[in-house]
Amino acid sequence: MDNNLSINHLTISYKRKIAVQIENLIITKNQLTGIIGPNGAGKSTLLKGMLGLIPINRGEVVYKNQPVSRQLNKFAYVEQRQEIDLSFPIDVFGVVLLGTYPKIGLIKRPGKKEKELAWSCLEKVGMADFAHNQIGELSGGQLQRVFIARALAQEAEWIFLDEPFVGIDATSEKIIIDLLKQLRDEGKSIVIVHHDLHKVRDYFDQLVLLNKQVIAFGSVDQVFEVDNMKKTYGEEIAEMLKLGGK
Repeated sequence: MDNNLSINHLTISYKRKIAVQIENLIITKNQLTGIIGPNGAGKSTLLKGMLGLIPINRGEVVYKNQPVSRQLNKFAYVEQRQEIDLSFPIDVFGVVLLGTYPKIGLIKRPGKKEKELAWSCLEKVGMADFAHNQIGELSGGQLQRVFIARALAQEAEWIFLDEPFVGIDATSEKIIIDLLKQLRDEGKSIVIVHHDLHKVRDYFDQLVLLNKQVIAFGSVDQVFEVDNMKKTYGEEIAEMLKLGGK
């Protein structure tokens, strides 16, 4: 049984143009994986396509020898902040409680067990004191922690995050990456669409370099080097990053 995530012959189009085309990509379980590439490279599109949030033209995404589409309860998705309606009348605890619905179903109401789980997830991310705040009252960093708590309440094995550090301060970013590293150490598999190249070595175990197709993937030490970065971003990127001879 293959515990890694396997993407095979995947093509996704947007406005009749190919946005992402991947022949083969293996994302290793129990790692903190970064997906990086220039604007318009298809990073968010790939994430959404893998989870069935947008249509794909062809291909498959497989986990434990089964299509991901048959086991979506094992995957949690944290969307970009700009995709969230912050005026929606729901409090922090209610958001986290939503994470329990994939297991109990939409027509059932969460019971004591689910509410205790949601509360413990809020405590884990350090947001229990904000349980009754409306989500629009939170800072960007606080909001990201709440959505990570929702993913934990889902009891998913994989957590996918789309640009989680955009628009938040450095202190909040450190809190979140430390939390994600802790979750990885506890057995979660984390996949992050990311844009700040200067923090790649500090944040990730493995990398996917993407520019509409996979340029390279593997450990950070293997992938984050001059030739691969030039192929992904262009000739000037190595000097800008001061990668030297690596």
